[in-house]
Amino acid sequence: MGLTRVGAAYYQRFYDATFAALGGNLGEMDPRGRPIYSHEGGRLMITKPIDGKPATAANGGTIGIAAAGRDHVLAWHAAGTAHGGTAIESPPAERPNGAFVAYLRDPDGNKLSARSHPTKRGCPSLADSEQHD
Repeated sequence: MGLTRVGAAYYQRFYDATFAALGGNLGEMDPRGRPIYSHEGGRLMITKPIDGKPATAANGGTIGIAAAGRDHVLAWHAAGTAHGGTAIESPPAERPNGAFVAYLRDPDGNKLSARSHPTKRGCPSLADSEQHD
């Protein structure tokens, strides 16, 4: 994840909890009052839509967040559901390539995924293992 910007109502408790579960930092406010989360070299900014219209979830979009391993993915999922997120897709599980993956929707409906790095070589490509996501 380089810089990803999510149009959302302000849900600091949800994002603070899920990033802390991954070992990341709490959001830091920029001069415009938008929280920015940094983790594993990526940044996630939460902002109200610039056009002034209500925030809506991207149809077909998923924001991927790197996790160190299975335990971080499970902690991220638990923190998210405890802070207003909704578990979606299949339960957190290991994929054929060895990556451990979980999905949530944040309180605004944005689809998020936390996943560890693949651990197996010679397995189907990422695209092949993600067909049902």
